[in-house]
Amino acid sequence: MITPMRLRTSLVLLVGLFAAPAFHTGASAQEGPGQGYRKIANGAYSVVAEVRAKPGKEAELRAITLPLIDLVRGDPANLIYFLQENREKPGHFIFYEIFANEADFEAHNAMPYVQEWFAKLPDLAEGGVTVMRMQVLTPPGN
Repeated sequence: MITPMRLRTSLVLLVGLFAAPAFHTGASAQEGPGQGYRKIANGAYSVVAEVRAKPGKEAELRAITLPLIDLVRGDPANLIYFLQENREKPGHFIFYEIFANEADFEAHNAMPYVQEWFAKLPDLAEGGVTVMRMQVLTPPGN
């Protein structure tokens, strides 16, 4: 049995559902659980990269690497960029990046600020950068 309270609640929800687009506030499609994943297409080009500081160079490597966050995220071709540091081994960094395709990633790597960062690595990092090139997989129909 539908009570008046339940009917009113259902109507409020329906009105909100249909009226929401009319009152769009400019909120990003990324708001809400899982919404940001929609912009990542199946087969998108992803990279997991790793760099380890030489002993005693952890702070220097961190200092030259942190500015990359805003620079890469400001690149319109970049879809996702995370820089992470191992809590148990400071100076061990993992990068997670997603681009629509390999050409966008290669263009990113050719950017002057990326090339400047690479040029500083021989003094600060053990063995340079290890890169794993991946593709994003999504369920059928997404």
